[in-house]
Amino acid sequence: MSEYTQKESQGMSVGIVEKKAHTFADPPKEMVLECGRRLGPITLAYETCGALDAEKSNAVLILHALSGDAHVAGSHSPEDEKPGWWDSMVGPGKGIDTNKYFVICSNIIGSCMGSTGPCTINPKTVMPHGLDFPVVTIGDMVRAQKTLIDALGIKKLMAVVGGSVGGMQVLEWCVRYPEMVAAAIPLATTTRHSALAIAFNEVARQAIMADPNWNNGDYYYGARPETGLAVARMIGHVTYLSDESMRLKFGRRLQDKRDFSFNFDPEFQVESYLRYQGKRFVERFDANAFLYITKAADYFDLAEQHGSGSMVEAFLKTAARFLVISFTSDWLYPTYQSREMVKAIKKAGLDVSFLEIEAEWGHDAFLIPNPRLSGIIGGFLSRVFNETAR
Repeated sequence: MSEYTQKESQGMSVGIVEKKAHTFADPPKEMVLECGRRLGPITLAYETCGALDAEKSNAVLILHALSGDAHVAGSHSPEDEKPGWWDSMVGPGKGIDTNKYFVICSNIIGSCMGSTGPCTINPKTVMPHGLDFPVVTIGDMVRAQKTLIDALGIKKLMAVVGGSVGGMQVLEWCVRYPEMVAAAIPLATTTRHSALAIAFNEVARQAIMADPNWNNGDYYYGARPETGLAVARMIGHVTYLSDESMRLKFGRRLQDKRDFSFNFDPEFQVESYLRYQGKRFVERFDANAFLYITKAADYFDLAEQHGSGSMVEAFLKTAARFLVISFTSDWLYPTYQSREMVKAIKKAGLDVSFLEIEAEWGHDAFLIPNPRLSGIIGGFLSRVFNETAR
């Protein structure tokens, strides 16, 4: 597959895509969650692009990161100026080529992006769930996604792809439904959170819960915990970047000033940037959803939940082919965690390729247009596609 420039990639769009929803688990057939509680009905938001072939063998499932959504590529209308979050990767002739593959991007339960979560209406009370919403796990999210794939009539996914929390879902798919996954591409992810990652999530959650407007999760008809959520986003955003990227982008440069003002207004460019990110985040995301999804990520432990503490034993449950990708400057999920994953996959006797990409942008590097990354993913998927077709 030939590489393409960032400018060229931006010109090849999947076009207009439609928001879709899959609803299931109507009472009395609610979904039994890993916490023991029942949930239903459940709505899962998703979008598709490309065409499913006659054999239904070319489906690629893409899973998003913590605050993402199902809008992976294209636009919702001709006036929509913001394309999907991975538009540089998904589209005609791109790494995930919609001329060849039927791409599905699914949201997750617990989210606030069209799926059932703490901000959606509880049909029993006709009020938002709030903290009455049950705690969900990565496993619960994947089980919900399987009902979507079943509803689409797809027996086997050619590939499952995702970064960060989406990468955790990729791994869960592989070991929970081994008969349904031919290949997997987990990017910038881990088989379990380190103490450092859990600590950052907990500090972010405490920022939300310390906001007086949080009101124990019952804020939907009043003032919202915007300050707490903004701080939580600022904390998270720091972990998505790197020392090098922040040095290059901001340094110690002041924002529209030549000298210190000797007060607590944002003066450094990095301060202004983080406050801007926090402000933008509260306009599109729900504070309770942030709590639930970060807790699900903290609970995830592939070895404990599927291998009795052994990562090798967990991977023995799947037959998928793997392409594992990490980034040199990702200190949230550093490369050593990916190497441990690859070592376990090899010991399980599976086909695995590993790539560490030199990148200065930290954990978020997998979201930034990168011709090399696109070429690697495109080549891997082409090989899987050709072998699957045979």
